[in-house]
Amino acid sequence: MRQLTCTGPGQLEWRETPSPVLASDGEALVRPLAVARCDIDLFLARGLFGCEEPFALGHECVGVVEALGDAVRGFEVGQRVVVSFQLSCGACASCAAGHSANCDRMPTLSDYGMQPLSGVEYGGMLSDRIRVPFADAMLRPVPDTLSTAALASVSDNVLDGYRTVAPHLAEQPGSEVLIVGHGIPSIPLYAAQAALALGALRVDFASADPDSLDLAKRLGCRPVETDFERPEGRYPIVVDAGLSPAGLDYAIRSTRPEGILQSASFYPGVSPGASVPVPLGRLYTLGIRFFIGRCHACALLPEVLELIEAGRLQPQDVTTQVVGWEEAPEAFLEPAIKLIIERDE
Repeated sequence: MRQLTCTGPGQLEWRETPSPVLASDGEALVRPLAVARCDIDLFLARGLFGCEEPFALGHECVGVVEALGDAVRGFEVGQRVVVSFQLSCGACASCAAGHSANCDRMPTLSDYGMQPLSGVEYGGMLSDRIRVPFADAMLRPVPDTLSTAALASVSDNVLDGYRTVAPHLAEQPGSEVLIVGHGIPSIPLYAAQAALALGALRVDFASADPDSLDLAKRLGCRPVETDFERPEGRYPIVVDAGLSPAGLDYAIRSTRPEGILQSASFYPGVSPGASVPVPLGRLYTLGIRFFIGRCHACALLPEVLELIEAGRLQPQDVTTQVVGWEEAPEAFLEPAIKLIIERDE
């Protein structure tokens, strides 16, 4: 089978690899139909995390089930599914607690398409077939009313945006929300979209990028153009989504006393061994609650898909480029807020 492979920084090509097979009765084989480029994928493909050996690319997808183990229930061959980008068993203590990103049965960062981070090659979504080891936990059916391409990023970035605001708006319904986007293209826009869908009184979107500001305005946000020097106000809920320490500092200074600051940032641009400065004294003095960490894909997929099916969340409105499968090696490195690569079904 063919698999899009990163062979070196900025070097992508289709390669022939052995086709995966079912290894146990709880597994599934899925043929990806639409794959979204995650915000971290450009850093992986450009070698920011190291690229000592070729690795498979892609970890956000909607696909069709091609084979099922005998113990898998609730799915059938030919059915469209969203595949969790994190490998999670669904049955251990961490998964049962909703912390599926840290599944007890899998090594840390067990994700498709991220071998430079995990050190383990699980394959990538930009391939003819992927093996899903815990099918009951990792797959979610796609309703017939929803398009394949519209859901391509639900595996990860849509969930990542949603979880930055959902628990905090549940605690403080109708709050004003500030999204601070500083270098991560799509996650802050999905966060803004989710905040609006969940009833935020107002969503302001602060960024230095004109394309992101324009799209945020079309989604229903108030755009705030900024150089991250001087916040224009303070908010009860602030989302930090970016790459720069200056953006994080702006987000902290934009959070009101006793407010919530949720970070979806991983700061890959910081040099190895360096630390991102965090003014803990300010957080302590003002009682700001600071949340950070990865999203839990398996745990979040059901509630997010329910919102999308109800029409309250429309991730396709964040998509800025759709290309065909054969264009993937060239398009993958091009600038776009949200790139979708679609196969002819």
